Order: sequence, then C-alpha cells, then structure tokens
Amino acid sequence: MEDKGKRVVVIAGPGGSGKDALARALVKRYSNLTMLVSATTRPRRPTEIEGVNYYFMTNERFQEELAAGNILEHYHRAETDTYYGTYKPDIEKRLESGKIVVCQIQFVGAQYLKEHYGATTFFIIPASLENLERRIRARAPISDVEWEERKRFTQHELAEEAPWYDYRIRNDDGKLDEAVDNVAEILQREGYQLE
Repeated sequence: MEDKGKRVVVIAGPGGSGKDALARALVKRYSNLTMLVSATTRPRRPTEIEGVNYYFMTNERFQEELAAGNILEHYHRAETDTYYGTYKPDIEKRLESGKIVVCQIQFVGAQYLKEHYGATTFFIIPASLENLERRIRARAPISDVEWEERKRFTQHELAEEAPWYDYRIRNDDGKLDEAVDNVAEILQREGYQLE
C-alpha cells in the first residue's frame, strides 16, 4: 500500500483518558480533519448511526470483509466476542476526499496505520489513576472488580504501549483546549496542513 504521507493521525489512550473528547475537539476546530469510522460486531445502541458511529456488522460479515481485505487490522474482545477493525473503504474514501483522517484506535491499529499510512501517533495519558477512576465511575456504574481489571489494563498500556507512540499528551480536567493546542502545534511541526 502506498504511503499516504501526513494525512493520518492516531489518538489512543486508556478509556476515560479524554481521547474521545480530544479527537472530537480537533475535528471540530479544523475543517479539513475527519474522524475514521471503524467496523464492529457489537450491537448498535439506540442513538448510534450506521456509518457515523461505526459500520455495524455480524461476526460472519466481519470475517467476510476481513477475507476480502477490507478490514486492514482488527482486534477481538474475547469476553464479549466482539470484533473491532479499521474499515478500508472508510479510510480510503476519507483520504481521497483530501481530508486528514483522525483515528481513535487500539495499539495494533496504531502500529498498522503508522507503518502503512505514515500516521503520527499520540497517546493520551491520564493525570493519575485516581483521576481516571473518578472519570470512569462518573460515566457509568462499575464494580470494584471491574475497576481493578481496568486499572491493571491501564497500567499495562502506560508501561508497555505508551512509550511506543510518537507523542504522549496529558488531557487534564478542564484543560481540553490546551491539549488540543498541544496536538495541533505538534501536527503542524510534523507537516500537517491544518485549516
């Protein structure tokens, strides 16, 4: 696959780190940025729209798309038997439109997009585990056992995955604009044309 140059950006980080808010704020601020829409086999929630939130597929269709080369990379969440993956028709359509594609993606996807699309990668670091726990518990009820599992995974991400990313950014409470400014400044230094 040809290198797409400075046209793909990866925003990753633990759940509750503020990566979603940061990615959405970047796309809202710059008109030539667009969000990648991934494929998934999880059920669509009532407020979600096909092709806007995700491309919703059955496990069978996901496997067919994978075999056809339309799922560029993927991961499987075993506990829910759910697949998530980068949908080639979506990223290619967005790149062909001349946009810079912002991708919220797991580690395996970040590696793929860096290698095949020249992506610049950002890992969003929580201010602290206590702050992360507060954010996660504020979003939805979560048991202490679930939190301990989340905490272990977050510690793994911080120790094993975060160092691989090109940049590590903090998105502290109440400082979203500052985090967006930091990312935008880095992207411009990296050669992205933000409009």
